Amino acid sequence: MALVRLIARPMLSSMFIAGGINSLKNAQSLADRAQPVTDKLAPAVDKATDKLPFDMDSKRMVQVNGVTQVVGGAMLATGRSPRLASLALALTLVPTTFGGHRYWEETDPQRRANQRVHFLKNVSMAGGLLLASVDTEGKPSLAWQARHQAGKAKKRASKLTPN
Repeated sequence: MALVRLIARPMLSSMFIAGGINSLKNAQSLADRAQPVTDKLAPAVDKATDKLPFDMDSKRMVQVNGVTQVVGGAMLATGRSPRLASLALALTLVPTTFGGHRYWEETDPQRRANQRVHFLKNVSMAGGLLLASVDTEGKPSLAWQARHQAGKAKKRASKLTPN
């Protein structure tokens, strides 16, 4: 692993691990703040989780998001499935950002500016995570490998068939 990845992954992960722990510790207050967003997500979440033995209320959604951030952050920090972890973390930023940083609803200029900074920080972090999710560490991507193998198979097959 390159030195940059060794240093950058834990740095990027730190916000998610801390944020995920905070979500777990303060799930109810965060759920109350996220209620407008979780209410909109509820029909899709209910449909996707109808087989679970419990309901996915706002508090549980915050907790699941928090667990995903802690686990994904730890995976990214330690280099365990970093592409998958980065993608999962980027996905957690969608409800986190729209649930917690709705700056356009703030009337106080100071609070509005603060929430806007957090909103844009999350957008920036999502961009970094999306880049990390496609980082193959210099190795060929799965798509390239598949195309390469298909080309080799085609060449072999053409040699086996009579002209």
